[in-house]
Order: sequence, then structure tokens, then C-alpha cells
Amino acid sequence: MAVLKINEKDNVAVALAALKRGQTIEFAGSAIAPLEDIPAGHKIALKEISQGEEVVKYGFPIGRAKRKIEAGRWVHEHNLETSLGPIMQYEYGPAPISLETRDSGKTIPGYRREKGQVGVRNEIWIIPTVSCVNRIAELIAEQARYKFKGVENIDGIYEFKHPYGCSQTGEDQLATQKLLAGLVNHPNAAAVLVIGLGCENNHVAAFQEVLGDYDGDRVKFMVAQEVDDEIAAGLDLVGSLLAYARRFKRTPCPVSALTVGLKCGGSDGFSGITANPLVGVFSDMLVSHGGSTILTEVPEMFGAETLLMERALNRDVFEKIVRLINDFKEYYISYGQPVYENPSPGNRRGGITTLEEKSLGCTQKGGSSAVVDVLDYGERISKKGLNLLSAPGNDMVASTALAAAGCQLILFTTGRGTPLGTCVPTVKIATNSTLYRNKPQWMDFNAGRLLEGETMPELAAELWDYVMEVASGRLTGSEKMGFREIAIFKNGVTL
Repeated sequence: MAVLKINEKDNVAVALAALKRGQTIEFAGSAIAPLEDIPAGHKIALKEISQGEEVVKYGFPIGRAKRKIEAGRWVHEHNLETSLGPIMQYEYGPAPISLETRDSGKTIPGYRREKGQVGVRNEIWIIPTVSCVNRIAELIAEQARYKFKGVENIDGIYEFKHPYGCSQTGEDQLATQKLLAGLVNHPNAAAVLVIGLGCENNHVAAFQEVLGDYDGDRVKFMVAQEVDDEIAAGLDLVGSLLAYARRFKRTPCPVSALTVGLKCGGSDGFSGITANPLVGVFSDMLVSHGGSTILTEVPEMFGAETLLMERALNRDVFEKIVRLINDFKEYYISYGQPVYENPSPGNRRGGITTLEEKSLGCTQKGGSSAVVDVLDYGERISKKGLNLLSAPGNDMVASTALAAAGCQLILFTTGRGTPLGTCVPTVKIATNSTLYRNKPQWMDFNAGRLLEGETMPELAAELWDYVMEVASGRLTGSEKMGFREIAIFKNGVTL
């Protein structure tokens, strides 16, 4: 099979391998001949498409033809443009949801925390309140890893540097504080050392107000300006945190306690055919077992948002989705940017032309279950099931937001490839086998096998088992390589 027509309504198909001009392709009982060379993952017109006519993929419009497109032509930026506009009005029209949700009783070996939380790692995290102490946090972590090497039941000691915490005001500073508070409260962190400088906007006392109640044995604070030797003082505090953290051991924990983040980056023309729908099946499986998933990247919902709105649990959730979408569009407009300034150059090279096309592929990671809630940036999950989270498409910013919202691990699909890793295990899922073979150190799972004869149920069951292994302690590629970073969304002024 050289091309794939995804939906019977489509007037384009996807080239599964590079097509040569003039070659004859047997397709749906007839033949079609490309009028030009077409790269793998890109679109070929199945019929003549008039200027201004909608181009249809996945059964939905992905834009309009800039000019007449003959059957057999390559369909891309030169002859296809977005139809997206500014703020839209939406009507509540719920679609029936048939997915059953229950706590299946299945378990994984995890770490039981206070207040019913479950961690999939037992780590010590060092979190700066402000960028000025980033290097201090780094030095303490480096020396602690050496000094306390081999301590029983500890999966690692890690610092998470960031560029903010001072010269911020109002909502911008609060967003930073809420994001960091979400990390301090994360169940993968057995214990946390928070390091402040002393004179920053987000000083320790101010941060503690946002953090709220905390266990003084689990969370320690140090203000660098108030100690003689900040490295020695930090190491002493890490030592006491290790004594607290090492008491945790893996015990049977319910799968329903898992929250998995859904993310894509470096997408290509195969993302919406292989990896994203595969992750969507996983999402439905976890939700059906009583667990939760979180879908983010709001700009990559533009053009497919009505499909999520139809699945809103109720009118209140529908209204939240409308605000989520329109607020992000207003954010773009407030900076004089078009709402469709996407896909990225790499996406385009991979075969994605318009934001509608990217979004229709991207949102498939959310499966078919009901949307139960919408979370603000920095907000933690509180309702079981599929949640939407306000965050941009930027890979590191969105991944960090997923972690802060409570995700113990993230499923990250990619067709172009990325080594990215954040503060929680990040399972990298390749959309095509070529990427999986070429970057084994980056990729954890190959969804490209769906184009090579394997069925969705078979591969979904395998992905489920793999994710459960990661939740039980198996290291991802990014963890092995030491890729552990965070990034914070910034919108306000810098003083």
C-alpha cells in the first residue's frame, strides 16, 4: 500500500512512502499517477479540488485550496491554506459517550504517599525559588549524588533550574509560584529541598503562602543569604531528607491512581495515523480503569476544538473549554500574532500544512472518553478521567505544566524526533519506524509498526504493558541520558 486514505470523506491521501512522478499507484480499485514527486508523509490529491474548495483529511476540513489542484498533485503550502479565523462562537451540542469508567482493581508497584497520592519514582528534588540560586542547586545536587551514592530505595537526586522567580509581578509571578508548588507537591518526589536567595520577589515566605500546608519532614527550605556555607548547609538538609525518603518502598498501588500526560512534539504526516491514535486508545484504557489523562497544547486544539467540546461531561465543562480556546486566541491577538502561526518548519517538512491538520492529529491523543474538567496553568488535577490543561505547544513548557498538574509520567509522540525529558518519566513514541531505528537512544516505543501489519489492539496492549513497566521502575531513554529539565510559561513584564 503506497498511500492511505484515512476517512471515506477525504479528498487527499497520505503517501506512506515517497512517490515518484508518473508511477502508477493502485488505489481503492482504481489507479492514480502522481503528477510530481511527493515526499513520504505528505498529501496527494485524490480528485480535482477547485480553488477555494475545502481540502478534507481525517473526515474534516484542513483548509482551502489556494488554486485549482489536479488529481495526483502534491498538496502542501504552495496550494493549501488555513481557514482559521479569530474568536468564534460555539454551540453546546454534546455527543453520546459510551466509554465505561471503573476502578478495575489492577495494581502496579508504586510509592504510597500521604493524602492517597502514588509516586512512580522515589526521588529527592531540589527546587530554586529564583534563578539566582540555580548554580547553588546544581552544586548541591552534584555533591549529594556523590556523597550519598547507593542509598537504599532512592531513585535519584535532581535539581530543576529555571530562569524566573524575580522581576515578575501579579499574575505572572503567581503562575511561577503555582507551577513550582505543583512540583514541590509531586508524588514522584519523596522529599524536596526548596532553595531561595533571600531578596527575590518569590522569596521563601511568599512562596510558602502559595504552597500552603506541607510536611516539614518532607519539605525543607534554605535561604542562601542566611547561611555561611550554602553548599554545606544544603548537603545537611539533603541528608535529612534522604533519611525521610528512604523509608518508602514499592508496594501494590491501584492503576486508578495514575495520571498520564499526553504530549506531542516534532509531529509529522504520520502522527495522526499511528502514534497519536495509539496514545488515544491508551488514554481510553487508563480512564476505563479509573485512572486519568491530561491533554494540553491549547494552540494545537485550534481547528479541532469542537470535537473536544462535543465530549464535554456537561455544559459547565463545555463553557470551560470555550474559555480555554478563546482565551488562548486572545493571548495571540494581544501580541499581534495570528492564531494560526503554526505548524513549525519541522512539521511542514514532515507533511503537515495547516494548523487544522495538525490539531486534528494532535487531539487524537485524547481518545474518545468524556472531558471531565479543564485546568488552568499551574492547577492540579482533581477529577478522574480525561482533563484538558491550559499550556502552550512549546514542548518543555507544556511537559512541565503536565508534571505540575500531577502527571506521574508523560507519553510523548514524535515523528521528527526529540531527546527531551522533564522532571517525570517521558515515554517517547515514534510515529514511524525509520525514526525508531535511527534514534534508539531517544525513542522508547515504535508506533510505526501500525503501517507494517500490526493491529491497533495488539500494539495498544503492548504500549499498556510498557507504560506499566515504566510506572514500576523501568527507565525511559531520556532518564538514562539524564535529560531532566523544566520550563515555565511567562506572559507578564520583566521589572
